[in-house]
Amino acid sequence: MNDHDQSESPAGKRPPRQSRKGLTSTGARKAASKSTRSRSREFALQALYQHLVSGNSASSIDSFTRDLAGFHKADAAHYDALLHGCIENAEALNTQIVPHLDRPMAEISPIEHACMWIGVYEFQHCLDVPWRVVINESIELAKEFGGTDGYKYVNAVLNALAPTLRAAEVAADRNTAA
Repeated sequence: MNDHDQSESPAGKRPPRQSRKGLTSTGARKAASKSTRSRSREFALQALYQHLVSGNSASSIDSFTRDLAGFHKADAAHYDALLHGCIENAEALNTQIVPHLDRPMAEISPIEHACMWIGVYEFQHCLDVPWRVVINESIELAKEFGGTDGYKYVNAVLNALAPTLRAAEVAADRNTAA
């Protein structure tokens, strides 16, 4: 047996640690394991961030984003719905979010703001996406792109909104769990 064969390890040594399936060493999801919808949310997040920071129009951001590497692996229709829907409904989305904030919207990170927009928009307009998936996907975006604990804030706001925006679905889930 050569020195590189790891079928048998010397006494007292463990074999190399295997990474968790679908996750990188940092805990982020591996690109290969992401669904087309998850990818569309990532591109929409980047586009919404650009809109929040620069104020660029949806059409100019859309043109730029579609040229980014990997966009062809995203669900383009879902991306379109999120980008254009969030920008067109920004005021209404903010109206839903603001009562659950502990500080002015201007003090919220643009990443967390965009994650909350995506979550609220999906609650209201993407009824094929279960409410728990909406929250989980928004949290994952905030973990991957946002500040250290920003995902906790996104989670708290979306969990507070879910019983109102998806009342029947949340109630049914909670009755099943009880």
